Amino acid sequence: MKGLYFQQSSPGEEISFVFQERENLPDIKDNYVKLQVKACALSWINTKLLSEMKLEKEFFPVGREIAGVVLEVHKPEKVTWAEAAGVIRDGIRSYTALHSLSHLSPGKSVLIMDGASAFGTIAIQLAYHRGAKVISTAYSLEDKQYLERLGRAIGVKQPLVVRVIDVSNGKVDVAESCLEETGGIGVDVVLDAGVRLYSKDDESTLKLQLLPHKHDIITLLGVGGHWVTTEENLQLDPPDSHCLFLKGATISFLNDEVWNLSNVQQGKYLCILKDVMEKLSTGVFRPLLDEPVPPYDAKVSMEIVQKNQARKKQVIQF
Repeated sequence: MKGLYFQQSSPGEEISFVFQERENLPDIKDNYVKLQVKACALSWINTKLLSEMKLEKEFFPVGREIAGVVLEVHKPEKVTWAEAAGVIRDGIRSYTALHSLSHLSPGKSVLIMDGASAFGTIAIQLAYHRGAKVISTAYSLEDKQYLERLGRAIGVKQPLVVRVIDVSNGKVDVAESCLEETGGIGVDVVLDAGVRLYSKDDESTLKLQLLPHKHDIITLLGVGGHWVTTEENLQLDPPDSHCLFLKGATISFLNDEVWNLSNVQQGKYLCILKDVMEKLSTGVFRPLLDEPVPPYDAKVSMEIVQKNQARKKQVIQF
């Protein structure tokens, strides 16, 4: 069995990926499923989380979002192997954010940052399916055009996003645009794709400068609003907390690994995974996939993913 592995290195060293041949497979236990992998999606590896969990291994397998031939759980016939693998992580993240954390319901407004990303695409489709009014940000003209025609991908004539906020020129105020779209009431749910903790002058890259400031997100939240953040090092100053208190607003942290870190959550995890596949089969979801690549290109593709340079989901086709 040949696999791609992330090699554990000292802090500060460049991350490396290697292929390894494993002849001795682990014994199949009662709660294991043995399968023949047909496709595997690649996602960024949270090396800091692995370190905090104190997993003292030199090599970690890359790619847990897999689709293949199994004995007890079957892929829907209408779904391709690449689609099945490509939607797993982003589907689970979207469900965690919009269902488990923010309890999004019909009629509510939701701001999904960077909607033209692989994760943003799935989140928008789920929010629209739940009857929410979706607003999104775009980092380029191509992203804006993609979001404006996203409905056609799932056979919907009307746009899935009621307003696309193009922040590529750095001149558009996201908070002002959201308040204008909601008649000054504010947004019920915000799902960010990162957030600026400091002023633009203190940020080193253009991508960081395009992100909204934490104060902007708090400003555009409505009364009783909910902010789901992917920023694990979010720091709030006393004035920020006071503003959230006055609005009765809340913050949740999106950690999609939480389902695997707690044994008592396995039942919920399986239900979410099943529902994601059903919605993929019925056309509710259409993942943003790049062209599948062969296994011998997996190392190069994984390096691109780890550097956050891939906009579309990378899938290895076997």
